[in-house]
Amino acid sequence: MKNYSGLLAAVWDRSGVAEPSAFALPPELELQALWFAGAFGRDFSDAAGNTVRIVQFGEWNRSAGPDFLHAAVEIAGERREGPIELDLRPADWEAHGHGADPAFEDTVLHVVFGDGGPKSFTRTLGHRDVPRVIIPRDLLEEALQHPRSETAIAKPGRCVHPLAAMPPVAVAHLLREAAEHRAARKAARFARIADAHGRDAALYQAVAETLGYRANALAMRLLSQRMPLSALREDPAHTEALLFGAAGFLSPDLHEKAPADTREHLRGLWETWWKARGQWESTHAIPWKAGGQRPANHPHRRVAALAAVVREWPKFRKLATSRPLDADALVKFLSKLDDPFWTKRYTLASAATAQPLALFGKAQAVELLANHLFPLALHEGEPFDCYLKLAAGARNEKVRRCAIRLFGSEDAAATWLKKAAHHQALLQIYRDFCLEDASDCADCPFPEQLGQWRS
Repeated sequence: MKNYSGLLAAVWDRSGVAEPSAFALPPELELQALWFAGAFGRDFSDAAGNTVRIVQFGEWNRSAGPDFLHAAVEIAGERREGPIELDLRPADWEAHGHGADPAFEDTVLHVVFGDGGPKSFTRTLGHRDVPRVIIPRDLLEEALQHPRSETAIAKPGRCVHPLAAMPPVAVAHLLREAAEHRAARKAARFARIADAHGRDAALYQAVAETLGYRANALAMRLLSQRMPLSALREDPAHTEALLFGAAGFLSPDLHEKAPADTREHLRGLWETWWKARGQWESTHAIPWKAGGQRPANHPHRRVAALAAVVREWPKFRKLATSRPLDADALVKFLSKLDDPFWTKRYTLASAATAQPLALFGKAQAVELLANHLFPLALHEGEPFDCYLKLAAGARNEKVRRCAIRLFGSEDAAATWLKKAAHHQALLQIYRDFCLEDASDCADCPFPEQLGQWRS
């Protein structure tokens, strides 16, 4: 066996499995963000068996009413325009009172993520039946990239000995296959977003998610969807005010509570946002997480870094999409992004720091390359060896856990911890096997499959 996808198919052949494992849906806000990004694709079937194609995902509603306005769909070849409503389950339409609400009268599509519970109908106040699409579980799992468990125990697994017995060339081939498999999935996700909103918007969302890290990846994705790149590029000078306003970080009295040397800047941000807030402000707050973050990772600084990239968008886009991809030039460019206000501040209202702070650090640049830009470049024909030249960033907790689980220790895995592509490969193997195994390694078939792997 020499193909990673074949290995997965051999190990996790679900035929004969009578009952799928329990699956917890994420918050509705996260599902809305995935839908709007195009993560589930464009083509579906409704409950009546008609083909459904999303022509235009519409605009995210910023107040009460259906989730997305001014959408366009084709149902059985007939084009319909109007709102789209997303709910966790079919019964939520009535449970939330949509059927009695005139605001939902023109809804053209009801999208749900499960079909359990009693039979229910999607009808408007005028007794019109609204077509319903149920997102299949496999599409949902693919978009979420969520295994059954978030963490496997950080102790050596049974695969330590088979991996140690494999010649380095075989291990290198396994990791290359796993990295290419992961890259292909990431490129497919990028392609779906680009198909829904355009290549620049997909790239913009990729930068936002990277800056969000794990804690605020969803929040930054929501921000990039609510404040689109196209609007920011109309007047780059207003980028910071629009992003911070849409993020919910500005208020009319913020400058009064801030240090004296920040007040003029903050007042200017508010005055710009105040004029635009009617168009962009949302009643649905973005779920930011500030607790437990290093000061340099505070959401304010991450939004400031996104604003800095947008202001230099033509240069960034050229570097990010050049072929061959020049990783060193991109890292250098991002590392030199600067802002006179944010060079010495952690938050909007904090005092100045003694030392300057990097706005877009090298570690974040490497993450952007490994998670988004190189997968796209490989999809577009870039040789894998170019990816292998990218040195890995700092080992995060997940990578360290992978090393211990698969190789016994970080020292034993040292050869495979130097390249960003190998980090990605370890994370993919860990996700596909360690997190999918519910037996604490005892019944995982991966160690036995390794014996069949050929270089």
